[in-house]
Amino acid sequence: MPAPLTTATKSGALLPRNSENKKRKIVCFSGSPSHISTRTYGDWPGSSVLTHHLHRFVDFDGTIFMQDSGHILFDNHGCGATKREILDGQIKSGERSFRDVSEEMWGSLNVPFDDGFEVMKQNLELDQGFKDFHQYCVKNDIPFNVISAGLKPVLRKVLDTFLGEEESSHIDIVANEVDITEDGSQWKPLWRHDCELGHDKAKSVQEARKEAELHCENGTIPLIVFIGDGVSDLPAAREADVLFARRGLRLEEYCQEHNINYIAFDTFADIRKKLEEIAEEDEKKTSGMGKPARFNPRADLWRRVSSRNAVPLYVVSSPSKEEKMFLWPDVFSELKTPGIETAVKAVAI
Repeated sequence: MPAPLTTATKSGALLPRNSENKKRKIVCFSGSPSHISTRTYGDWPGSSVLTHHLHRFVDFDGTIFMQDSGHILFDNHGCGATKREILDGQIKSGERSFRDVSEEMWGSLNVPFDDGFEVMKQNLELDQGFKDFHQYCVKNDIPFNVISAGLKPVLRKVLDTFLGEEESSHIDIVANEVDITEDGSQWKPLWRHDCELGHDKAKSVQEARKEAELHCENGTIPLIVFIGDGVSDLPAAREADVLFARRGLRLEEYCQEHNINYIAFDTFADIRKKLEEIAEEDEKKTSGMGKPARFNPRADLWRRVSSRNAVPLYVVSSPSKEEKMFLWPDVFSELKTPGIETAVKAVAI
């Protein structure tokens, strides 16, 4: 493998050795500012125009894998499929928070870790284009990272098995930890953030974006890319300049319903091809300097909003409390919907 093109800062962030290059560099990570690595687009074989800071955030369940790893465990070694569907309904109705329900689901498991993994191994299906996409990143010294609301040890074991430990070691995972008793009778999630979601993906993205911007030169703004599939990805997706949504699933449906720009994908092969097109477009329009060609002004809006009442109309009109909570967690994560009249007076977007 070629020598790494990065060097670590005191915070753990990986930054380019050649600080004299003023153009944006590719920065692939998935939710943690302590796992940032950069590479100039021009150093990426097969694409001579990758010159922007590119931040890639990737969901796990339903995105890298076609199924949900947690659901497989719950259905086979925990509360069962019927009870899980009831609990999912409580989240959607707003009766209970995502974190509260998730703790009950994980707490229902009574199986040693290794035994529980066997059923996941039999039922999980890797996206058919993911291995090639990941090898492409490894070959070009581009760290690939995952952001997830799941449990890190579970996700790591899955990746080690499906990719091999060597390939998996190139992937950093930003997710929740867990305490599991030796006999598997107790599974207790250790949440990444003290919030109703357990892991606030938007916060992870914001922190990473903030640190990356500090190291961008001459006012260059990084390009944020998010890849996901469901409503639970909306906190991070709203921060993205470029959003990839798996075709036919809830994230795509929601984008269509609310006129949110996105790129549909079927496999990671589609994503690789499109990212190269985006990089070429950006180089032609900006030369990799200043603001990205596909800059998302909404991301600035989310960060500027300081009033808890400044809720966009399309958020207020969302059909379920779950979607409101994911779209505007500062207000709806407490499961208290502000009056529509108050929200209308506050801001109309």
